[in-house]
Amino acid sequence: MTTLAPFDAPGTFYKGNLHTHSTNSDGALAPDIVCKRYAAEGYDFICLSDHLVGLYDYPISDTTACRSAGFTTILGAEVHSGALSNGEIWHLLAVGLPTDFSPPDAPDFDAAKAPESAAALASRCRDAVAFVAIAHPEWFNMTLDDARQIDAAHAVEIYNHGCEIETDRGSGTAILDQLLQENRRMTAIATDDAHFKGPDHFGGWVMVKAAANKPDLLLSALKAGHHYSSQGPMIHHMAYDGERVTISCSPAETVIALGAGAAGRQVYGRGLSHAEFDVTRFRQGGWLRLVVVDQFGRKAWSNPVWLD
Repeated sequence: MTTLAPFDAPGTFYKGNLHTHSTNSDGALAPDIVCKRYAAEGYDFICLSDHLVGLYDYPISDTTACRSAGFTTILGAEVHSGALSNGEIWHLLAVGLPTDFSPPDAPDFDAAKAPESAAALASRCRDAVAFVAIAHPEWFNMTLDDARQIDAAHAVEIYNHGCEIETDRGSGTAILDQLLQENRRMTAIATDDAHFKGPDHFGGWVMVKAAANKPDLLLSALKAGHHYSSQGPMIHHMAYDGERVTISCSPAETVIALGAGAAGRQVYGRGLSHAEFDVTRFRQGGWLRLVVVDQFGRKAWSNPVWLD
């Protein structure tokens, strides 16, 4: 069996939240307090992703002073420009955005005032070495045609905890899977989108495997797909031998494999720690991904496994 990413990469898994806000934009807590809250909760890193619009003086929040021996930060922002087909302004996550990045001409959240296309903005962020993700697609009713425009995105938010808590629209699975069906080789991330105005924090995160808990190494690992996403369950190992994909995980009640179209398989049990899936059902679509569900209904999501 060949070990699959991220489990084939050297290093250690680090727990992080990539989507968070502070009083530098529309969050309730100061940047240093946000960092302290996540560090106290056992996170290894966060990205403070305040809204990059003129209303907040285009902040790329500098959290370098919040770093310590056991906790680090990646600079970044949530960027906005251009309109979805329903008229809403685009929200894109740019993790690892440099402080000298030239912001879009977006004075506020009115798409009509922000003429740069989202596709162009995403490309500029990626060219500036950021890890780019399509944020909360279900929350603002993104269509597949909308999502197709963002060629530069590395990932889709498969789960956004704040959107789930506040609007019951926290999922990104439909958009992600349809892009995968079109051979867009993207990954998935779970995030909080925390503002600390309600219970919108500590609900979804990424586990990133890197050589050390350093911003540049974490960013490189994210771009390489060396991560999985979770609400609680842990994925310990995944492997593929050309015929079967196997997974080892923390105790679960269901492990699901799903792929293009209606392709899906399930393993049920109490305290499951291992599952395997024949890939025949998934081979025509070319990919599958795995979901671990524990006794509390919490999930962990693998990145897609490409069967070629």
